[in-house]
Parts: sequence; structure tokens; C-alpha cells
Amino acid sequence: MITSFTQDRVTVADGVALNVAVGGSGSPVVLLHGFPQTHLMWRHVAADLAADHTVICPDLRGYGDSDKPADDGSTYAKRAMAADVIALARALGHDRFALAGHDRGALVAIRAGLDHPDAITHLASLDVLPTLDMWDVLHGTTAAVGFHLYLMAQPPGLPEALISASADAFFGHFLDLWANDPAAIPADVRAAYLKASREAVPSIVADYRASATVDVEHDLADREAGNRLRMPVTVLQQDWGAALGFDAAARWREWAADLEHRTVSCGHFMAEEAPGEVVKALRDLLAR
Repeated sequence: MITSFTQDRVTVADGVALNVAVGGSGSPVVLLHGFPQTHLMWRHVAADLAADHTVICPDLRGYGDSDKPADDGSTYAKRAMAADVIALARALGHDRFALAGHDRGALVAIRAGLDHPDAITHLASLDVLPTLDMWDVLHGTTAAVGFHLYLMAQPPGLPEALISASADAFFGHFLDLWANDPAAIPADVRAAYLKASREAVPSIVADYRASATVDVEHDLADREAGNRLRMPVTVLQQDWGAALGFDAAARWREWAADLEHRTVSCGHFMAEEAPGEVVKALRDLLAR
């Protein structure tokens, strides 16, 4: 648990309740975790922000201790997961709130900002590109870095079987590869991430599969309609644009007019590796 936070379960849709940690008081900030993690990834950042904000840290549907409904092809669309976040905040008494997401959680946050602009006051994305841009920049041998995206995009059956057969090795690979500072994820937290992930293989795969199918359809519709993020947006990103040959800030400007794009020097798990830098960026965002 996050120190001084309370734990609860909140029903957000038919057959879906989210596990959520809540702490602090003041204007609300919702923090969404990434892969292969749970809300615990925010433990340092949340504790700091709780000094003057109500901080809400859920496990996304399909992850952690939240419900994991069977997939019907759109169950894990970011549109459905974003609706969960809106319902969660409203159930806790907040019609408007700031929203930050890391990795998969950032994709949910982006979709929430596009679908529910009147609810999201500020938006932060940590180390991810919007779905369409992610697929655009992966090509040739450099796409090998995203092999898991292609694996989990395959039809149901094979990805789930392969990952389940060696779940700790699969999920542990990313915890090891993506962290510049392995000590940032201590053994007990790592064990919690691995346990949560191996118990959620079908829903995690469904989340990724949605990003190669229904999420692409939704993002294409927004791009064609000129729909953009209308709130202040901060992006924190490793400089993988240089490695993959694209301008990350330019990609983001296509989606957000009021954008601050910052390159960070830590690894992918920046809320755990550089929590002070993340807190400063979020506080700067909230002041805009």
C-alpha cells in the first residue's frame, strides 16, 4: 500500500470495480499506472502530491486487484478504460480533475482527454506516444524494441499461451530492460508486479490487442476530425526519438496545442527512478 493512503474498491461499470488508493486533500489528481505495474508505481509521487492534493491511484481494469472482465473486442479499448476513470472520479465526488498516466495508463489518459475534455483540467503523459504515432515510428529492425506490441496484437490464443508458460520471465524482462536504476524497483515491489501480472495475462494481452485494433480506429477518427487535447499537456519522455529517427515533440504537437515536452535522462520507470523530477513536472503543469 501507499503510505497513509486508504484502499477501496469502486464500481465504475457493469461488472467492473477498480481497486483504488486515495490520500491527501485538495484539488484532485488521478494517477494511472503502466505495464507491467500496478498503482504502487506512484508510491513516491503520490505521497508528495498528497500534501496539497487529493490523489487517486487506481489499478486499471484488467490489472492489479481491479476486475478483469472477459474481452469482447472492445472491453479493453482505451475508450472503455477512460470511461472507468471518469466514473471513478465522479464516484469519489470529482467532476473535474487533473490526470497523469505512465505507459499504458498514459494511453488511457490521452483517450480520457479526447473523449471527456470538460472533465480533465490538465494532462500529463509519461514515456509513451499516442497510439497512431507509436505504430508509425516502429519500422525495420528498430521495431524489435517493441516486439511485445506485435506479439500481443495477435488473435486470442497463442500470445496468452506463450506468455502464461513463462510469465515471470516475460514480465521480468521489461522490468529489467527498461530500468536504468534497478534499485528503484525493490524486491518486494518487483514481486508484487510479477504476481499481479501473471494473474492477469488474458486481460493484459487484451489491453495490448486493443491498441492494434479498436484504439487505432478511435484515434484515426479523432485525427480525421481534427480533435485535439484542449487542456494544458505535459509530456515526459526518454529520448527514444533520436534512436528511432523521429521528432517526438513534433508528433505530440499534432495532438496538443498547449504542450510542454520534456526529455528525461532516467529509464522508462521514471516515477520510481526520478520521482522528484516527475513531481516537479506535475506541479509545474498544475500551475499552468
